[in-house]
Amino acid sequence: MTAETFTADAFKARMEALQSDAEREKYNRYFKMGEGDYGEGDIFMGVRMGHVFDLAKAFVLMDPSEIETLLESDIHEHRAGAVSIMAKQYKRKTTSPERREELYQLYLRRHDRINNWDLVDLGAWHIIGPHLIDGPRDLLYRLAQSKSIWERRTAILATYAFIKRGEYADTLAIADTLLNDPEDLIHKAVGWMLRCIPQNDPALIAFLDAHAATMPRTMLRAALEKFDKGRRAHYMALGKQ
Repeated sequence: MTAETFTADAFKARMEALQSDAEREKYNRYFKMGEGDYGEGDIFMGVRMGHVFDLAKAFVLMDPSEIETLLESDIHEHRAGAVSIMAKQYKRKTTSPERREELYQLYLRRHDRINNWDLVDLGAWHIIGPHLIDGPRDLLYRLAQSKSIWERRTAILATYAFIKRGEYADTLAIADTLLNDPEDLIHKAVGWMLRCIPQNDPALIAFLDAHAATMPRTMLRAALEKFDKGRRAHYMALGKQ
């Protein structure tokens, strides 16, 4: 393909050929889409995520303006493709710092369209976290206080980029902010990030000692997945007191 063909319309046309009614039914069963659920109003056309990611790789040179057009679609797989393109483009060695900044700003500016857990997961730790590694991280603390569940999920998942560098302070601080979050999807995300911190890290142990008795059970279970049976039982018992 030439650069002129990396358009939102071309992406949609390629995706249409991959549509499956059976796959759409799977999505409709898997995602919570009832009234008041996190996926209310979302529309799935029925394209396997593996195909979405393959298309994103093929369209990785798409201009941010065309990516934004994809984000504006009501079709979930179109938006998933858009975020996947952003993540893949951001990670390319040949992507300029200016383009990375543009992708970072696009994610934040159109977070209203990055509005389901899988879309956040595709972009938060491949775009937002890496972009903040060498700069101020105040943004994440603001997002952690947001009324939007998806912005709060971005705040904690973005810290994975820091965890990979052996930096855990931001993860633990944002986890503390989200301890009393009402949403199970946030509990899972926080537990997931805590699980990624080495089990013998003193700051993690101090965090669990301080909060295991009161933190949401979903969060605690996820955080303890890599612990040995005895230590896991110890902290789970604290949560029952």
